[in-house]
Amino acid sequence: MKTFYHSTRGNGETVTSKQAILMGIAADGGLYVSDQLGEVQLDLADISRCTYHETARRVLGTLLTDYTEQEVDSCVKGAYADNFDTPAITPLTPLGSDWLLELYHGPTCAFKDVALQMLPRLMSKARMGDGRNVMIVTATSGDTGKAALAGFAGVSGTGITVFYPEGKVSDIQRLQMVTQPGENVAVCAIRGTFDDAQTQVKHIFADRELAARLAGDGCILSSANSINVGRLVPQVTYYFNAYAQLVRSGAVKVGDAVDFCVPTGNFGDVLAGYYAKRLGLPVGRLVVASNTNKVLTDFIETGVYDRRREFAKTISPSMDILVSSNLERMLYYLTDGDCERVTHLMGELREKGFYDIGADLLGKLQGTFGCGFATDDETRQTIRATWEQEGVLIDPHTAVAKCVLDRTETEGAQRVCLSTANPYKFSSDVLAALGEDVSGKDGFACMDTLQAITRVSAPEQLSSLRNANILHESVCNQSEMGAFVERACERMFA
Repeated sequence: MKTFYHSTRGNGETVTSKQAILMGIAADGGLYVSDQLGEVQLDLADISRCTYHETARRVLGTLLTDYTEQEVDSCVKGAYADNFDTPAITPLTPLGSDWLLELYHGPTCAFKDVALQMLPRLMSKARMGDGRNVMIVTATSGDTGKAALAGFAGVSGTGITVFYPEGKVSDIQRLQMVTQPGENVAVCAIRGTFDDAQTQVKHIFADRELAARLAGDGCILSSANSINVGRLVPQVTYYFNAYAQLVRSGAVKVGDAVDFCVPTGNFGDVLAGYYAKRLGLPVGRLVVASNTNKVLTDFIETGVYDRRREFAKTISPSMDILVSSNLERMLYYLTDGDCERVTHLMGELREKGFYDIGADLLGKLQGTFGCGFATDDETRQTIRATWEQEGVLIDPHTAVAKCVLDRTETEGAQRVCLSTANPYKFSSDVLAALGEDVSGKDGFACMDTLQAITRVSAPEQLSSLRNANILHESVCNQSEMGAFVERACERMFA
């Protein structure tokens, strides 16, 4: 059975998954979705016996049906090889009476690697014979940028441009991006927030004059953010694989429900869990964990999404987001595919800064999703308590989820907390949370002290950044981002 995709804002034009991945975002500004999601269910008994690679092949083969078995197999083997530091790819480890799903064992030490080691391979298969160059344009709140740069650097016929908010990512996250080598990469800080960068990236994709100029030079734009279905689909795999690990450990029997608590800002990571549920995974609750920028917590509690609030810079910067783009896909499925209603809600958000989904949709939303948020102080307390009580070192994003999970009443199901980044990406904040004085210390001094007091080693790909050369020093205003992309295309594809 072939699976086709169309925009959340209109279902008149359908595309294959390869076309959707190449385009990234629909021409009308919507996100690609499939009405066939859930028509095919994965066999849980089979999945429970599968390796990570085997599960990935089943998930991709179900959701991206115009890829051949050989193409999927090639992509999986290339994405999940010795670039991950464990053959388990995303191991599940005990965390008190709960479980920690470690998603940070890839080359950039963040969960984004799971998808962004896959996306370039999916895109390369999709563009075979196309003849056009592809410029990936993405905004990052911290982790996507480096993961995308690492995935696309050196890929023939492809360039990548990454924008990040100046002063609003950790020192290590910034260094990961600005030291990235490669003739086909461009990195630029913007004066503003992640939401500013993401909004402008969407405008760049909607700029028909820019698209026409680039097309004249044989170039198209695409995205590496989770608005690209090729980013979202690979993330579904680790939910099924976590369940398989629970079954093999004897913690659950096939068919038992499992709850997942997910730190999220753009709603992509937790949406992958919803996709897994639609594919047959017995998900009990998906708990959305937010930081002080708790727009998603308020939405799940009230049904009102309101971005009209003060932006807070927190110690969990990858979640410092007020406009959660992937939520649009969830709205599509909540409304049973009502594109007109989704378009109206997105228009309300754009023009008024808020929308209200009403009691009917709120009830459906709360049937699957729980929520909660943690302040910076609560996040620090959780980091310290988790280390002192469990001997487990966690980063500030994972700590947000752990804090929310600890406050969430258990209903007897096994519970999995998603751990999205290695703690050494945020060594200063983690060290401070453990009660150490960090004044006057840069990220590497904090890294050294953290290693000394915990005896947990920092990953080499992070510690080696102290000797890396700065290669990207560009800074621009939001209004200058389109011109930056165009210059990058000229440089890379001339």
